[in-house]
Amino acid sequence: METTAERRVLVVEDERAIADAVAARLRAEGFLVQIAGDGPSAVEAARRNPPDVVVLDVMLPGFDGLEVCRRIQAERPTPVLMLTARGEETDLLVGLAVGADDYMAKPFSMRELAARVHALLRRVHRVAAAPKAGPPTLRLGDLEINQAERRVLRAGTERHLTPTEFDLLVHLARTPRSVLPRERLLAEVWGWADASGTRTVDSHIKGLRRKLGADLIRTVHGVGYALEVGR
Repeated sequence: METTAERRVLVVEDERAIADAVAARLRAEGFLVQIAGDGPSAVEAARRNPPDVVVLDVMLPGFDGLEVCRRIQAERPTPVLMLTARGEETDLLVGLAVGADDYMAKPFSMRELAARVHALLRRVHRVAAAPKAGPPTLRLGDLEINQAERRVLRAGTERHLTPTEFDLLVHLARTPRSVLPRERLLAEVWGWADASGTRTVDSHIKGLRRKLGADLIRTVHGVGYALEVGR
């Protein structure tokens, strides 16, 4: 059974009623929870007591959640669940680009938020513990993926990916040209047992295309994605 003992969550939200409700639910799940209400205090809290997971609102006083995410990730890789207003696609994509792992649109279910936090922690531990499948470096056409160093080059140029983008790319690269359903990617990369977050997969695919080239990943509508590389 999964344990949350001593797992620390930093909740960054300037609407106190929402922050308190999120904190109460996560404490009921067994997490240690700290609340920050603005950008500067969030960064300071993360530096003083490094969290295992950050639940981070985009709109904050001081500086916004995107800058908070950028600064926290510069200190140490930390799973981030970003909270956005419904329909803020630009903020979502920028948030994923600066290192957020997942997002939820307001209003959201507290039950689902808690499930997402648990899934992020499971994924971190699974990635850390799992032996790397296949050769240390995958070479597919002009794409080179160094699994040991978690570095990616295309046409000899290094491309900087977030941890989630890297894991997603590796999953696609292990079976090149094979279509992987969104649900399978969601289960294997994010550790989710249901398909409620398939848009999360789509958003990270957009990030990979922006960094690696739109030609690299093929969409099979209604099914999923395949990595397209030369034979």
